[in-house]
Amino acid sequence: MKRALPGLCAALTLATTAAAEETPDLVTVLTSAEPQTQLMSMVLTMQSIQQGASAHILLCGPAGDLALKDAPASATAPQKPRDMSPQGLMQSIMETGASVEVCAIYLPNKGVGADALLDGVTPAQPPAMAARLLAPNARIMSF
Repeated sequence: MKRALPGLCAALTLATTAAAEETPDLVTVLTSAEPQTQLMSMVLTMQSIQQGASAHILLCGPAGDLALKDAPASATAPQKPRDMSPQGLMQSIMETGASVEVCAIYLPNKGVGADALLDGVTPAQPPAMAARLLAPNARIMSF
């Protein structure tokens, strides 16, 4: 047992180091219609990117409206303290390379096509999204 302990400790250290070095893949799932909640989800997503995470945003239900070219005023109105809007910060996040998708059922239930979405926003593919959520390095924030 005493001989195995140093080897076990070394293996555990290597596994812990490898896990710590793996870049977390943040998946932000946003469903809330509330503008402050929408903005805070974008703030935390951006902060995570700035701290080294890769990010992906999934917008479902009323939050899907953030992805519309003709978004409601609540999505585009600046909020204090930095005069940012949920949609504006989402677009800044997209500029970092993060992807933004709307739930697969959003567009059909909204009665619009993909042409109603901002450039770069796409409908989610459920198998790909499920794989992203189940990935070992996934971190999920839900609002």
